Amino acid sequence: MKKLLALFAVIGVLVMASNITYAQDGPAIDSTEMVADSTEMNANSTAVVATEEAATVADDEKLEGETLHQVLKAKFIEGGAGFMGIVVLALIFGLAISIERILFLNFSTTNTKKLLTDVEEALNQGGIDAAKEVCRNTRGPVASIFYQGLDRADEGLEMVEKSVVAYGGVQTGLLEKNLSWISLFIALAPMLGFMGTVIGMIAAFDAIKAAGDISPALVAGGISQALITTVTGLIVAMILQVLYNYCVAKIDSIVNEMEDASISLIDILYKFNVQK
Repeated sequence: MKKLLALFAVIGVLVMASNITYAQDGPAIDSTEMVADSTEMNANSTAVVATEEAATVADDEKLEGETLHQVLKAKFIEGGAGFMGIVVLALIFGLAISIERILFLNFSTTNTKKLLTDVEEALNQGGIDAAKEVCRNTRGPVASIFYQGLDRADEGLEMVEKSVVAYGGVQTGLLEKNLSWISLFIALAPMLGFMGTVIGMIAAFDAIKAAGDISPALVAGGISQALITTVTGLIVAMILQVLYNYCVAKIDSIVNEMEDASISLIDILYKFNVQK
């Protein structure tokens, strides 16, 4: 019996030893395979990264090789010559009117303090006619208002004041001339851009319908056109809006100078009549 138990014990020990040996051999083979797989994956990822870096470098070199004019021309054609041309025309007309207004407003700016001093000296030395001559030789709406007021000086201060107020409204209208056209182009440019967006999306869906399948290549053209026209319209509107606000601020400044100078002119005429 003892011999039988000892035999069973020896058999058990041998079986356990063989299982342990198999368990140790198995993971070694698996780890080797895992190392090989990881090495292959690293090589593949390195190749992918190298390919992406090469593509990025190629794109950068392509962009660096193109001038700004070439890039804008390519985007203009990509956005669709029809609507892009209309948006660019809105920009050209808006810029032309804005530049004309800016030049006119800058030329209309007058050194009001110097003009008041010259008018007062001319009144004291040569009377109304000398003061009118000073205003006639000075450009700007302030000098024009002074001239109209001095031209009615013989009819009393009340008539001078009415003449200054009435002609001040005329000069304000001249200062604000054509500003409505600038505001029209500001509103029109993004509308045209959004219309190009809608047309581009319609073209993209028509391409999907004709192909019967959705793929990036089919919708890329329409979406690109939509985005380019929208961005162009918004850029045009922003540029014209800045110029429009400058013109409005300049007009407000000139109108304030006209009002202050008109009050000062009434005071000067009052002193002149008292001295007479």
